[in-house]
Amino acid sequence: MDPIGDSNSDRVSDSASDRVSASDGASVSDSASDRVSVRVSVRASASALTASGPRLAYRVFGTRGAPVLFVMGFGMSGRVWGPQVDELRHGYRCCHYDHLGVGDSEEGPLFPTIRSMAADSLRIMDDLCWDRAHIVGVSMGGMIAQEIALSAPDRCRTLTLIATHGGAGLGSFPTLEGMWLFLRGLFGGQATRLRSVPRLLYPDHYLRTIDPLTLKAHMQERLGKPASLRTVFGHMQAVWRHRTESRLAQIDLPTLLVRPGKDILIRPTQTDRLAKRIPHATVLRFEDAGHGVTFQKAAELNAALRDHFLHTES
Repeated sequence: MDPIGDSNSDRVSDSASDRVSASDGASVSDSASDRVSVRVSVRASASALTASGPRLAYRVFGTRGAPVLFVMGFGMSGRVWGPQVDELRHGYRCCHYDHLGVGDSEEGPLFPTIRSMAADSLRIMDDLCWDRAHIVGVSMGGMIAQEIALSAPDRCRTLTLIATHGGAGLGSFPTLEGMWLFLRGLFGGQATRLRSVPRLLYPDHYLRTIDPLTLKAHMQERLGKPASLRTVFGHMQAVWRHRTESRLAQIDLPTLLVRPGKDILIRPTQTDRLAKRIPHATVLRFEDAGHGVTFQKAAELNAALRDHFLHTES
């Protein structure tokens, strides 16, 4: 491992910086963090655009430590990583970004693939002059992270896959309730989305305990600037075509798998399938968490990420 923060290749280049003004089977149950407000957004960082096109918008937080690339899921802005970046920027150089067609990024191809989106992630690392980074992906972002690890393992320090799957046919489809809420959130109006998406992402018991104003601010972060239908359908077909299960045994990286036990969008059993196929993967279980585990369990997840990164760096 190269020393943290000492490698020239891991430093943000002058031009790039100028553009931005558990152990296996561990179980985490209901905790105080479910009953208190969670900070939703981080201190503003100006958006930069990749030098190559189509241009991707990204934001960098923190000035010291190993690089961490956060890869967001289906149709969502990288800003949804706020609870992670707000904490991990103290000790790590964190970057999140908007997929093509999302947020401040330019439009991308009509039919993207998970592999092409992995190549987009590597373009951002190239723009930042990051040779290697900790790769953290959630949902569709976890699928992209798998492809990064498979196609460019030398660019990865560690791998973290949150609430995702390897493309297991019908088994990778949501539950019936999850599919219904997903479609309502996708095709309903703003009021319908605001009712459906929280129920898709979080268990009922959590929605009864979270501060309503905190939830509202979080939903505005997620839904404030919806992706176009062109982008949504592009992401849908990319996810449907995603297949890595037969190749996962090739991953030879320290890997953390995060399994939210109440996920109705990507079934928890899909994490079990990943654990059987990725050598020496560690599973962190949040039995009472839904698909929105990065927000619901932010404090515990952030601590686990720090431990995961530090274990490798030591």
